[in-house]
Amino acid sequence: MGLGGGCHWCTEAVFQQIDGVKNVRQGYVKSVAPNDTWSEAILIDYDSEAVDLVYLIDIHLETHASTVGHQRRTEYRSAIYNFHPDQIKPIEAVMSSLSRKRKKSYITQILEFAEFKESRESIRNYYKTRPEAPFCRRYIEPKLEIVRGMKT
Repeated sequence: MGLGGGCHWCTEAVFQQIDGVKNVRQGYVKSVAPNDTWSEAILIDYDSEAVDLVYLIDIHLETHASTVGHQRRTEYRSAIYNFHPDQIKPIEAVMSSLSRKRKKSYITQILEFAEFKESRESIRNYYKTRPEAPFCRRYIEPKLEIVRGMKT
């Protein structure tokens, strides 16, 4: 699954903390037109028996600005990228359920995955390699606190 929202350093750090997520790749994703520009995102591999789709999407929606637009939405597109058309309906159902549960209107798009390019090695695992960095303390730590407060 691909996830885009805010800075990929933040999204990477959040999903690296989740039990059942086996691999997180940070980089840039694009979809098909009209969303065919590169946008910061991650790709995750997860064990569906250890962590369910609802929890993963809930974490994603709660750890970035998923309800408001802003000027940098092309670079920081709020999206869930699907790899197969049969993934669309389950993702839509989860988003609809979470919208009712949280009483929020999400702007997050469900988009077809087209292409991925990984970030340069020097910025991968940003939080893991620099937890004391000001960026990590200011932006990533609050997101990790949100995740710690969520139940599986």
